[in-house]
Amino acid sequence: MLIRRETPADIDAIRDVTNLAFEDGPEAPLIDWLREDEGWIPELSLVEDNVLGHVVCTRGYVGSTPALGLGPIAVHPSHQRAGIGSALMHTVLGAAEARGERAVILLGSPAYYSRFGFRLASEFGITPPDPSWTSAFQARLFGDVAPGAFRYAEPFNRL
Repeated sequence: MLIRRETPADIDAIRDVTNLAFEDGPEAPLIDWLREDEGWIPELSLVEDNVLGHVVCTRGYVGSTPALGLGPIAVHPSHQRAGIGSALMHTVLGAAEARGERAVILLGSPAYYSRFGFRLASEFGITPPDPSWTSAFQARLFGDVAPGAFRYAEPFNRL
């Protein structure tokens, strides 16, 4: 399976796969807003070669320390449980670590994301923007990160 960087030709297919995976939720418009934001990191917007899946990390902060917010991640419903999501996760985490990023933060199922080295962010003293997220708010650290509140790229505030 080939995972590669998003190209302009992939944008419509990314929107389609995201809408299908999230049943037309706000995630596809969020990705479009993120592309226009200063927190966009092109090398961390990755697709499965046939655009059956997509993942993105954008600039966020724990206090004043740069970190990454992971998400959304989407896999076409007819191709879920085929390893695409895992391949996307391994690739984006490897790319983040290679860039020298200190932390990747996400909101999601601890049962699923723990296999990628994520732990509850509260174990590191990292707090979510919404306190009700604490039980699903997770971090994967690659370096030292002082405890603090996490903030996503600005477009997440529109949700």
